[in-house]
Amino acid sequence: MKNIKKIKIKINGKLTRIQYNITLNDYVKKLKVPLNKVAIELNQEIVNKKHLSKIKIKENDKIEIVHFIGGG
Repeated sequence: MKNIKKIKIKINGKLTRIQYNITLNDYVKKLKVPLNKVAIELNQEIVNKKHLSKIKIKENDKIEIVHFIGGG
């Protein structure tokens, strides 16, 4: 069995370990996050969703996923 390298990141303020060399797009899909209803911030910068598949998550990255909630 292959040993998969893991890295530490913070997601929404919680420390977690994820697979090394994963794109932000793949990670968001794994979390089953509806892209049309969230904003994604990587290291305090809003990410253009068109670029998610080009961004590799690195050790100690900080990711914030903010859900939009409608109201009236």
